[in-house]
Amino acid sequence: MSVERTFSIVKPDAVESGHAGEILACLELEGFKIVALRMTRLSKLQAEGFYAVHRERPFFASLVKFMTEGPIIAMALEREDAIAKLRELMGATNPANAAEGTIRKRFAESIERNCIHGSDGPDTAQVELAYFFSTLDLSGN
Repeated sequence: MSVERTFSIVKPDAVESGHAGEILACLELEGFKIVALRMTRLSKLQAEGFYAVHRERPFFASLVKFMTEGPIIAMALEREDAIAKLRELMGATNPANAAEGTIRKRFAESIERNCIHGSDGPDTAQVELAYFFSTLDLSGN
């Protein structure tokens, strides 16, 4: 298996509640290397662009509102089988259904305020990484 790169966001709820450091520590303890990291606050337009794939879904407006409430931490992560391993570590989208010990079980408030985002596949990871990081940010790591 080769090293893979994926994208993740520590969402505004986790930043606001002071769990960002614990989430970053969980990632590192599970063997993820943080290749790039940026704390930022999304504008409505940026959040709409990032979540454009969900534009027709009934939760789109509330998702955009939530993601613009406060700062987020965007990350490029690396490890073997990074996409699948991150999805496993994050847990189910609904924290009530997440396995014990997963990030969402530990830190998420609800299905909408679920503390972390992770790419769901290689193509998505590539698009999401490029949305937040330049080639220069990701080169040489």
